Amino acid sequence: MSTATAGAELARWICEPCGFVYDPDEGDPDSGIEPGTPFEDIPDDWMCPICGAMKSDFRQLEPGEEFPG
Repeated sequence: MSTATAGAELARWICEPCGFVYDPDEGDPDSGIEPGTPFEDIPDDWMCPICGAMKSDFRQLEPGEEFPG
């Protein structure tokens, strides 16, 4: 199992305004984003399900970076 490859595919992204973390393992089923969908494959008009921020307001979490639980 290659963690380098998996890490690139499974990168999590955080909404800077509210702290919501998009996890590709979970997706966003309420918005039609299936589990397993990489952030890069989400439509550009997708918005944060918590605060409504735009996709461009998210940044990729660094490996090992702590995030709100």
